[in-house]
Amino acid sequence: MNRPGHSPGSWQLHPQLADDTHPIAHLALCDLLLMDDANHPWLILVPRVADAVELIDLDPAQQAELMHEIAIVSHVMKRTFKPQKLNVAALGNMVPQLHVHVIARFQDDIAWPKPVWGMASAQPYTTEALVHRIEQLQAVLSP
Repeated sequence: MNRPGHSPGSWQLHPQLADDTHPIAHLALCDLLLMDDANHPWLILVPRVADAVELIDLDPAQQAELMHEIAIVSHVMKRTFKPQKLNVAALGNMVPQLHVHVIARFQDDIAWPKPVWGMASAQPYTTEALVHRIEQLQAVLSP
């Protein structure tokens, strides 16, 4: 079903997100992406809604679906990585396209207890580690 602003032909992933991430899955509303930073298990949900910048740019049904998908991804992160804390955030200061970060945090990670942004340079995944991480997450997401 196409909703206003939900036409796949009118939506495009922001170039910065495309450069910084790897695709994991297509959920009902969002593309699920892996941030290319091996410092932290870090997923990003991007609603496929043209021109969405803020949560309020989604209609009520889309808002509810986004919250549902955040919960799904959060459960995946908890089961897979067993973090002390999950950071869930929609900032958009650098990339205006609406996107939600779900980051698994640990007391011994390089940024703890501060936010991950600006604390350390991103460490891109090696090819082998990237393939393993994507397969690991896709296996947990599969019904």
